[in-house]
Amino acid sequence: MREHTDDLLQLLHRLQTPMNRVERHLWLYDALQWLRGARQVPADAAGRMGLLVDAVRARPALVQAWRDWWQAFLADTDATPLLADLGFAPRTAFMSELGQRLRLKWLPASPDSRDLQTLFEFLQPDAFDAQWLQALDVHTLEGLQALMGLDDGLPVAASANLLDALTYCVGQVSATGYAAEIRTRMGDPRRDTQAFHALQPALAALRQALESGAPAANIDEAAQTLRERLDACRQAANTVYTHLQAHGISVGIVFRLRQLRRRVIRCRQLLEALQARDTLRGWLQLLAHLAHESEDSRSLRQLVLANSHMLAEKVAERSAESGEHYITRNRAEYRDMLRRAAGGGAVIGLTTWAKFGIYALALSPFWAGLAAGMNYALSFVLIMLLHWTVATKQPAVTAPAMAQRLKQLQHEGGVDGFVDEVAHLYRSQVAAIAGNLGAVVPMVLLICATLWAATGQAMVTPEKAAHVLHEMHLLGPTALFAAFTGVLLFASSIVAGWVENAFVLHRLDAAIAHHPRWRRWLGPARSQAVGDWVLRHVSGLAANISLGLMLGLVPVVAEFFGLGLEVRHVTLSAGQIAAASFTLGPQVLASADFWWAIGGLLVVGPLNLGVSFYLAFRVALAAQSVSGQYRGRIRQALRERIRQAPMSFVRPPPEPGDAQVSESATDAASADQKTEPVLVNEPVLGSAVDATAPASPQPPPPTPGRVAEQGSSPPSAHPS
Repeated sequence: MREHTDDLLQLLHRLQTPMNRVERHLWLYDALQWLRGARQVPADAAGRMGLLVDAVRARPALVQAWRDWWQAFLADTDATPLLADLGFAPRTAFMSELGQRLRLKWLPASPDSRDLQTLFEFLQPDAFDAQWLQALDVHTLEGLQALMGLDDGLPVAASANLLDALTYCVGQVSATGYAAEIRTRMGDPRRDTQAFHALQPALAALRQALESGAPAANIDEAAQTLRERLDACRQAANTVYTHLQAHGISVGIVFRLRQLRRRVIRCRQLLEALQARDTLRGWLQLLAHLAHESEDSRSLRQLVLANSHMLAEKVAERSAESGEHYITRNRAEYRDMLRRAAGGGAVIGLTTWAKFGIYALALSPFWAGLAAGMNYALSFVLIMLLHWTVATKQPAVTAPAMAQRLKQLQHEGGVDGFVDEVAHLYRSQVAAIAGNLGAVVPMVLLICATLWAATGQAMVTPEKAAHVLHEMHLLGPTALFAAFTGVLLFASSIVAGWVENAFVLHRLDAAIAHHPRWRRWLGPARSQAVGDWVLRHVSGLAANISLGLMLGLVPVVAEFFGLGLEVRHVTLSAGQIAAASFTLGPQVLASADFWWAIGGLLVVGPLNLGVSFYLAFRVALAAQSVSGQYRGRIRQALRERIRQAPMSFVRPPPEPGDAQVSESATDAASADQKTEPVLVNEPVLGSAVDATAPASPQPPPPTPGRVAEQGSSPPSAHPS
């Protein structure tokens, strides 16, 4: 307490000395720091504000010094930019706002400014300041009102600042509504833009009522009309989200829509301050709102989350559609998965041969990495076009499909269905790995035998073979590299969703189908067919090409920075071990390095699958706004299924027409049916989605320009 008193005395002593602009602003900064204290209890800061006010009012000399400081502060600053622009991007573009926030983090603000917005950035208010401002008691408010000369109501200059800021914000709302990228995506452009046309007349009526000294009832009526027009504008802008859901997400458009919504909120705050009967309380409410806005405007995480949520949702939704094809639910699908995985393993065998061939060329690191990446990418694309599969590519797209099942937990039998999906997924992964490994090893051995018979040389030299086994050693960095590869597998699914969204957003399928040069070369029918084919396969092409290039080039880039990261892909690693074993001969079975490499291979597969699935599942949970509060019940149901029917995670279920049904499976099903349904909580991304936003519009039916929806789950709420 003694320390606080000494600091207060120093502040009061400085207040009585003559100050220039910078000294005034630095005094305000120091006073604010003293008021904040440790930033832990808002009531303590409010109490210190009361102590400051009482100390000033106790001495007439201090009262006069305060009023001189206050009058000089008001005369030397412009409040309109602060009221109108704080928290908004200087240009309505996501990247420019990102750059602005980075600048605020890296470069300090200057106290030598007449712009109150710049001074606000220098003071760096936050939510704590908003809390203690709202916690001020009546005695402190009365003292502040007397010191600031607000006993007779709002000063003319302050009213003018509020009205100018309101005029600017309304103009920005109108300009956004007239923008082509917003207008053309509204549900009914001619009808919806009428709300924006009506804004300026409503504002003009309010300004006339205020400047002419009209009765309070007339001012209130004009302000209410303006509020209604602003709400109509926000509702019209919300129809754009329906178009985005159907035709691709643009982060830039989402950013502009969020800026418009926040402009509407700012207009309402300015109207409240203009109409406040308690002048000081109205200004403090406005300052508290600006403090929140200032804190949000400095947060990079808030910017990214708020404006990329819809894109993450769309990427997860597309991945969920793709993931449905990799989940087997009966014996026929299980056998088909084995067949497709075997085909993928056979192609990977050829990839392994090409990989060692590239290694033999002894290229420089970059070109060797690029060649390896192209080898992987071409192999993955070939596997996709042949409708075969690679096990490790599945988790990143099956995880969002699983997350969509969580949205059905509130329905009866929802837990049972989710446990069934887990069993189906695990069984599908087992089949895919078995098919890949069961084909890649024989294929590599067959290639090695053919090369030996034709040229008398093996696929790899003995030195390289020994090096391969040593690299796969279980006790080495194999596990770390396998987990890192899982991250790349997940990243490829994100790239695929982003590319497909951009393809649909910019209508590139129509551009291909109707391009004059393409139509001259191929004819209208074939051009349309090419456009449709690319639309259907753009996601798969992007995923496979990006994954291949990352597997080849990321280790090279990591080596450039001295990180020493490498990739460990279970199917490719199995092929390399098979090639090394052929070179070393049957005696390799007695080698400890061989068995340590086999142990490493047993670790690589689960880590490839587990890491990519975990990352994709977490993104899908966030995108689908699914709460994890009831995961304990799901874990309990899974343990019960494992205890009563463990083979259901490995062996496909019997066909409906089979006479014999496993008794254990029947018991497990009956046990699971007794499980209570689990409820799904509200969205977990509350910080990114405004609670005042209206409900998400229902998605429109599929259009010819978009891939047909295969999932049945409704989309989650958008950030409106």
